[in-house]
Amino acid sequence: MQRLNKGKTPRRPGPKKASNVEKDPVGVYCRIRPLGAENEECCVEMISSSTIQLHAPDGLKANRNGEYKETQYSFKKVFGINTTQMELFGDVSKPLIEDLIHCKNGLLFTYGVTGSGKTFTMTGSPGEGGLLPRCLDMLFNTIGPFQAKRFVFKPDEKNGMEIQGQVDALLERQKRDSQPSVPKTPSSRQRADPEFADMISSEEACKSENVDEDCCYSVFVSYIEIYNNYIYDLLEDAPFDPIRPKPPQSKILREDQNHNMYVAGCTEVEVKSTEEAFEIFWKGQKKRRIANTELNRESSRSHSVFTVKLAQAPLDADGDHILQDKNQVSVSQLCLVDLAGSERTSRTRAEGNRLREAGNINQSLMTLRTCMEVLRENQMCGTNKMVPYRDSKVTHLFKNYFDGEGKVRMIVCVNPKADDYEETMLVMRFAEMTQEVEVARPIDRPICGLAAGRRHRARAFKDELSQRLEERGRPSSAVDDPALMNQLVESLPALPHFELLDPADDQSLPRLIEILERRLRVRQMMSEQFDKTATTLKSMVQQFDGQLNAKETFLQDQRCKLSEKEKIIMSQKTELERLEKKSKTLEYKVDILQKTTDMYEQDKRSLRHELETREQRLQREQAERRRMEQRMQGMVTDTKLKWEKECERRVNAKQLEMQNKLWVKDEKLKQLKAIVSESSISSSSGGGAGGGGGFPPERPDKPERPSREKDHNMARSASPSALHGNVFKTRGGGQAVQFTDIETLKQELPLASSRKRRSGSGEGASQMEDIENRAPVASTSSAFGYQKRRKPY
Repeated sequence: MQRLNKGKTPRRPGPKKASNVEKDPVGVYCRIRPLGAENEECCVEMISSSTIQLHAPDGLKANRNGEYKETQYSFKKVFGINTTQMELFGDVSKPLIEDLIHCKNGLLFTYGVTGSGKTFTMTGSPGEGGLLPRCLDMLFNTIGPFQAKRFVFKPDEKNGMEIQGQVDALLERQKRDSQPSVPKTPSSRQRADPEFADMISSEEACKSENVDEDCCYSVFVSYIEIYNNYIYDLLEDAPFDPIRPKPPQSKILREDQNHNMYVAGCTEVEVKSTEEAFEIFWKGQKKRRIANTELNRESSRSHSVFTVKLAQAPLDADGDHILQDKNQVSVSQLCLVDLAGSERTSRTRAEGNRLREAGNINQSLMTLRTCMEVLRENQMCGTNKMVPYRDSKVTHLFKNYFDGEGKVRMIVCVNPKADDYEETMLVMRFAEMTQEVEVARPIDRPICGLAAGRRHRARAFKDELSQRLEERGRPSSAVDDPALMNQLVESLPALPHFELLDPADDQSLPRLIEILERRLRVRQMMSEQFDKTATTLKSMVQQFDGQLNAKETFLQDQRCKLSEKEKIIMSQKTELERLEKKSKTLEYKVDILQKTTDMYEQDKRSLRHELETREQRLQREQAERRRMEQRMQGMVTDTKLKWEKECERRVNAKQLEMQNKLWVKDEKLKQLKAIVSESSISSSSGGGAGGGGGFPPERPDKPERPSREKDHNMARSASPSALHGNVFKTRGGGQAVQFTDIETLKQELPLASSRKRRSGSGEGASQMEDIENRAPVASTSSAFGYQKRRKPY
């Protein structure tokens, strides 16, 4: 068997050669929101229309040189705190709407720290409409007269668009109108919604002049949110079950045949007016997830994406109907993205779900930053690193825009307060890096081969035709009307079929003359009858004219009354609109208050739960403390009793020891006194005997050798004291003796000094009697002497 050769690792492809595709950098704008209070410290300063400077706030740690570093950042344009929503729209969003009408895609997203004004910039508030309602208003002001009827364009659920015929579209409209649950779409010719009218005034309305009048347009909108890296459809009408409510189902991303990413199964609603589109947006906005945090009262907890999709197709050569060709349909879309703000949990003190949401938000924003860094490195260094679009749903959804499917615009919202300085610094670095990323410029769509101005010519032809038909509606003679002439000719007798062979034919010519005379008579009769009928009809017409004049007079009176009623109705409509506007405003406020109440209720429940938990913990700690106090009191009492007994025992033992020592000293002193007294007596008696004889003292004799008898007598004469006591065990494991009685034996002097013994016998007897008659004294000692005291532990 032949051994297969091991394949080698393919060489890494080199950098791609620069193509001729023109590229534009990502347009990054900066908007500074006003401070919340006048006395707050500001760390952002607008130097010029394209540059801002960041100042380190007081108390921030200085750099190595001990100085505060000031940094400057440049943008395509910087909008200060006095910038209106209209000025921001004119510079940022208006070019994107013009590109949308010319079949070019666009992406606009807001980026910044939580509480920096991203949602206000995108949505706005009553009286100050944001970028989203202004984009819708400009789009419908531009394509309003050229919109196709509803259901002519239909999404094919694969990110494409189909064209239906007039009959199918009519059936779809009738089916929709027959459903009682579906509200009818407000017409663009009606008055504007009061809530929307507050957002955009009539003076601020704008439109684009560069629109192709030979096309028909339809607008579709969709609204999704990306929450915890899952995609949810905010326009989906899920059935509500009060018994077992089901959570919303997440959507998945798919790739169409043109390699564009889209949300599969997302609801796309066809809208025909600005009011209807904004109503759809507000319906989804109520479902969006927001929560109360330490830094923002209504903090967005998800990324929202509002997509405006514009479908357009050219008219046919007559300028009456849309070309029934799917290849001629052009679809462009504009994505308006409100990214959730980056936040630090150390500042928001988020817990539980809020902590998980903050982690997912920061992770998706970090993935966006990583993708931008890789794109910039690939473009500047010529590398071919893989961009990690799939690490986050946000970057995966907008992958095509960064690959050259449309313009990309970013608005960096900045809160100039000093507390957000460090987060603002990171946002500025990301914005500065994003400006260096280039996106391929979108290609213009191919021009249709049909002649321009088809719609205008068809409209002019219809106007002229209707004018001629009105002119032809006036009364005319029967001769001038070819239809009546044909009817008259057909009613005459038919001519017979014959041939003239000879001019002198006497049969055929008279017969022909007779037939023609007959036809002439019939014609005269018919003419007379027609004249009579015409006269009768003329009189009837005159009668009808008189009646018509009377009716017109009556109608004129009724019109006068109707105009008066219309004035009353107009005043009532004005009052009704004012009340509706007030009601909308109150509903909006009630909505906000309801959300605030819900957030406060949730905070109240969480605080109550935390309070109960802390109370239980405090009760457990108090119970544990009481048990510990009781235990310590018992231990203190036991220790106190123990040491009192030990001190008492040691004091008693010390007293006994001192008494014993004192007694022993007294005994020794008495014995010493007795010996001294006996010695003095013996010396006095010896001196008396020598003096009486007058002889000198004798020389002491030579010491004799000791004998057994003398030792026996000495042993018998020595009488030590005897101690009586009891032996018991101590705590340390040793033994102790408690003396109860002391007995002193009689001590005899040697036999040679019998005289001295007799002289001192009386004193010695009395001394022995005193010793023997003393009360017994208790003493404690060990077997080898007195017991030593142990130091207490």
